Amino acid sequence: MTPLAFTWPAGVAFWLACVWALVAELPFMRRARASGISPLDNGSMRAVELANVGGITIAFAIALRVRATAMTTGAVAAYAVGIGSLIAGGLLRRHCFRMLGPSFTFDVRVAPEQPIVERGAYRWLRHPSYTAGLLMGGGIGLALGNWLSLATSLVPAAFAYAYRISVEERALVDGVGAAYVDYMKRTHRVVPFVL
Repeated sequence: MTPLAFTWPAGVAFWLACVWALVAELPFMRRARASGISPLDNGSMRAVELANVGGITIAFAIALRVRATAMTTGAVAAYAVGIGSLIAGGLLRRHCFRMLGPSFTFDVRVAPEQPIVERGAYRWLRHPSYTAGLLMGGGIGLALGNWLSLATSLVPAAFAYAYRISVEERALVDGVGAAYVDYMKRTHRVVPFVL
């Protein structure tokens, strides 16, 4: 069975959601390329890019070619939940862009006197934009209707974000100091009340 994302007219919703979610990333990608990558980044931006782009590209190939791991029951529900997750992730990313303003960057950098943002999603999470990235990648994998596609779109990204978080938190503790350590004690990393 062909994944719903590749059928007409069902696939239209998936592709519109993908384009809508990813278009918001373009200005930040251009700005990161133009300004150069901070030495504090330690390759974390590249790791996140490779994990997301590579994992999702492979997820698409798997969905089209590996039928053994296709979702046989609940494919329509998974498709709908996947699109919903993709949209939720896109909305959360846009929220993070607004909350952090100029402090939102694709690479790890710390500005002198950088404020700690504690409003919106940042009241509960230190890295809600990575939560959003996982929602988006997982939504794509789920909408593709293949268990292996779902794993391929999520697992590499989860490892890359874990590395990114360790690099970013080290840089923020070194650059911002005790205020960030206190913030870390009051918040979770990517999942409210859990992680």
